[in-house]
Amino acid sequence: MKITKISTMVVNARMRNWVFVKVETDQPGLYGWGESTLEWKTKGVVGAIEDLSVLLIGQNPLRVEHLWQVMHRQYFWRGGITNFSAISGIDQALWDIKGKECGKPVCELLGGPVRDTLRFYDHLGGGTLEGMYKTVEPEEFGARIQDSLSRGFTAVKAMPIPVSEYIESASTLKRAAKCVEAMRLSAGDDIDIMLDLHARTTPAAAIQFGRMLVDYNLYWYEEPCWPEHTEALVEVARALPYPIATGERLVGRWEFRELFEKRACSIIQPDVSHCGGISEARRIAAMAETYQMSVACHNPQGPVSTAASTHVGFATPNYLIQEMVRADVPWRNDVVSEFIPLEAGICTAPTRPGLGIDINETEAAKYPFQPEVLMAYNHRDGSVADW
Repeated sequence: MKITKISTMVVNARMRNWVFVKVETDQPGLYGWGESTLEWKTKGVVGAIEDLSVLLIGQNPLRVEHLWQVMHRQYFWRGGITNFSAISGIDQALWDIKGKECGKPVCELLGGPVRDTLRFYDHLGGGTLEGMYKTVEPEEFGARIQDSLSRGFTAVKAMPIPVSEYIESASTLKRAAKCVEAMRLSAGDDIDIMLDLHARTTPAAAIQFGRMLVDYNLYWYEEPCWPEHTEALVEVARALPYPIATGERLVGRWEFRELFEKRACSIIQPDVSHCGGISEARRIAAMAETYQMSVACHNPQGPVSTAASTHVGFATPNYLIQEMVRADVPWRNDVVSEFIPLEAGICTAPTRPGLGIDINETEAAKYPFQPEVLMAYNHRDGSVADW
């Protein structure tokens, strides 16, 4: 068997252009899908996939690990989020092919399910731009978490911290704390609430804000400061009584190593569409297990990324919970044959061969590439702020 073609299909989903990767073989009807979505870097990722395809055409697609090594090591220049995202999508597609060829779901090829069900968590507002990123009033936080609960989710992530100054004012942090209070009062104590700070704060502000939230029993506190600053994450982790989660912007096991060695977090969040695919996510998860850290793959992307993350989740002993977006665009499920039997925020192990998902290319073609919605933020004085 040989790879005959590697192509991309870009689908504009408003905040993101989904980059679907199709790997075709010389066996009639045997192909695989992956996803390399990386918002605002779409054209760079598509170009990187084209560069990598030169190495893979004519190769046996069932040699998944060998081809991963080829993609990572064959060219002199390695690494970077764009290149690793390209590798990730191709790697997912290769696993999809291998599963279809064997007649088994990918999670079976990874050793078989280690759990009967996997829990998913919702984004505030279902992951819409307005719901997750533009919600600012405490009353809105309280109302929107009810929508998630009505759909059966028992865990919800929100982003209450506004675009922050380098040293944050007490009034800003108190207002953000009221948003968290509104969610907890609305949802009650049986619902898990995660907060995503998007690395908008300094360690000092993250600690100050975190101490205001002790009574609200957070499930985790995500990206409290820049991921490049491991010592800063250590500072925050030691100062607060709930788990720190981070890792969505890191790629390859080498970038995760320092987090493990310094115990800078409790929950690691590799992204299967960025970190190096299913193959590398598994290696990162195994490293995390040796440090008794949990894994919760980052996944605000499209449906293929969700499928790939789910297979990793079912085959990973130290997996905690799975992120998903359900409402970023109203036609999300029209472009795929959805495989996830999700009920009350929980799914059972996949049973269809490969990733268990296919792209409706005719439907997907209705939403061609467009520039993503810009999220350009500034501080009050006009200087650039983190998104």
